Amino acid sequence: MSGHSKWSTIKRKKGKLDAQRGAMFTKVIKEITVAARQGGGDMESNPRLRTAIAAAKTVNMPADNIKRAILKGTGDLPGVAYEEASYEGYGPGGVAVILQVLTDNKNRTVAEIRHVFTRHGGNLGEAGCVGWMFHKKGYITIDRDKYSMKEDDLMEIAIDAGASDFSSDDSLVYEIYTDFNMLDKVRVALEAKSIPIATAEITMIPQSDVKLTGKEAEQMIKLYESLDEHDDVQKVYANFDIDEKLLEQLSA
Repeated sequence: MSGHSKWSTIKRKKGKLDAQRGAMFTKVIKEITVAARQGGGDMESNPRLRTAIAAAKTVNMPADNIKRAILKGTGDLPGVAYEEASYEGYGPGGVAVILQVLTDNKNRTVAEIRHVFTRHGGNLGEAGCVGWMFHKKGYITIDRDKYSMKEDDLMEIAIDAGASDFSSDDSLVYEIYTDFNMLDKVRVALEAKSIPIATAEITMIPQSDVKLTGKEAEQMIKLYESLDEHDDVQKVYANFDIDEKLLEQLSA
């Protein structure tokens, strides 16, 4: 498993998502605000906003918080104007790293991110230095313990709706991959069948992985965690491959 799905699995096992709910709320609110600013506050005509609201509901964000974030995005309430940015760099062992950022101060954010990379054995690179190593995809997960239908039925529904791949290797979730512009269509089809969706997002899937062990693995996890916990970083994508047992030990 690559850094994308494996690290998500470990965080679910640790319950870290619940422990960081406050930070998650901040990230989701930023995404809702930017989605509403760019595409309007009507979720029916704004796929990005629909996806952001779905993400908010999966972390049990109160409806009032969602509404205020939309109104700030449309300008009906005062709020911070966030800018989108992406940064690329290298982690220990030459691991490729991509960050998606929403910030109100790019100069401050890039300086802080550069410091995080340097502190953990990596370095911030130029735009495009590793982006070619990843494919942009839609990514949906469904918790196994909340899904009662047969696996084959789920796969058939997803594929018929336009999914490009289906995986059941993860012991906790089913994973569904789509072309990035088909994510919303597949998500809506699953919801129409009352299938509970854990996550639905646009992600970056690496074409190849970098296997890490020992000190490099430890440094990479510290780098990943530090970037993931930064207030302005929405998403972290990396192509590391660390043995799952070692990954659990390092992230304990």
